[in-house]
Amino acid sequence: MKIREATENDCRDVYRIICGMEAKELPYEPFEQIFQKQCADPNYICMLCEEDGRVTAELNLRFEEQLHHAARIAEIMEFGVSDGYRRQGIGRDMFAYACEVAKDAGCVQIEVACNQLRKDAHRFYQREGMKNFHFKFSKSLTGDDPAENFLGR
Repeated sequence: MKIREATENDCRDVYRIICGMEAKELPYEPFEQIFQKQCADPNYICMLCEEDGRVTAELNLRFEEQLHHAARIAEIMEFGVSDGYRRQGIGRDMFAYACEVAKDAGCVQIEVACNQLRKDAHRFYQREGMKNFHFKFSKSLTGDDPAENFLGR
């Protein structure tokens, strides 16, 4: 297993993993534009795990100074492991690596927001020492605000 920083050439692999995680096909063109922009932004690091030359997992990390912490914070924006590679320690190793990267970048905390339906992910983050101290609320600004939470929307 090799963990490395993504390059602009890794967009298709990251797209595949994130679409799998979200249980839907995202529009590729805007995805690619955002990915390329983030690759050039030092406040983002997209980490990939490779097994035998195949990208099997991705973790996208954002750094941000936050007033309510008066400090720099790291936030996991997306974190997915491909089907068939889960429960092999890849997530644990990538999370530990992301924590070290964040600490080296001067961050005092690492955070993640996770859909309420992702119970396995909740257990993973708790096993890795994260605490659930916050609620995160969201509101659609496009008018498509379903009354029920489900993956793949």
